[in-house]
Amino acid sequence: MQLEIRDLYKSFGEKQVLKGISFTAKDYHAFGLLGRNGAGKTTTIRIIMDVFSCDGGEVLLDGKPIDCNKIKIGYLPEERGLYPKKQIFSQLVYFAALKGMSKKEAEKSVNYWLERLEMTEYKNKKLETLSKGNQQKIQLITALAHNPQIIILDEPFSGLDPVNAMLLKDVVKEEIAKGKIVIFSSHQMNYIEEFCNEIAIITDGQIALSGDISEIKRNYRRDKLIIRSTQNTRILNNFKNCKPFEKDSIILTLASPDDKKQVMETLTEQYDIDEIKVYEPSLNDIFIEYAGDSNKEVQR
Repeated sequence: MQLEIRDLYKSFGEKQVLKGISFTAKDYHAFGLLGRNGAGKTTTIRIIMDVFSCDGGEVLLDGKPIDCNKIKIGYLPEERGLYPKKQIFSQLVYFAALKGMSKKEAEKSVNYWLERLEMTEYKNKKLETLSKGNQQKIQLITALAHNPQIIILDEPFSGLDPVNAMLLKDVVKEEIAKGKIVIFSSHQMNYIEEFCNEIAIITDGQIALSGDISEIKRNYRRDKLIIRSTQNTRILNNFKNCKPFEKDSIILTLASPDDKKQVMETLTEQYDIDEIKVYEPSLNDIFIEYAGDSNKEVQR
């Protein structure tokens, strides 16, 4: 399967929220949809799910307009929407039935996911009696119980401790391996880097940057060096645009990426260098640069 978002436009009153959003998400892969609050992520997701229509553009599945009555979509919203005073099992079965499952199928699937997420002991309890992290896992079951082909996860790791986060990681990897299309929306860049092959960063209703994460990093300007030496203090004193970095290393910003070879040779000749390498930005660095500046030129 291939989900193609093509040139989406959407306005609410006089405010234009989406200004030509385009990206493609594929099966057996996870796609990261990133952006600051208010950038247009949730609006894009709701158009994909046919919660409301776009003003222009289209959502295609395998080259044809998506039919949300035929394709199953699982959605974990950032703002949770279950009933706190209702029994967990009955409402999970209810939501699965709303998405097309028979009661018998829904009960079987819900029982499977309760066991898979280590929540069986809570099935007859009210949701409000659970911790925030366990409520999150129950909410996740509503997105997975009906066996959707497309899974959209908005801040899925919110409120989870490290043990439950690892459990959720395993579940997500299993769903990707089954050939599902998984779309992540999160501000936790470490999870995006772990799961996603490709990303799109939305800024002010436009795609500021998109593509394969590895290629984005390789094409990022290579104008910084990470240096580890017993003579860090001397290097800091003798080189401009140099400052302490992580642990016992320092980072040197070059005037131009073309200076890299010459500067590296100078450093190794004049100082006792233990390690020197080109700095590779984290996804968090890239996100801050592109999502943090609404005037950044968009990459079509």
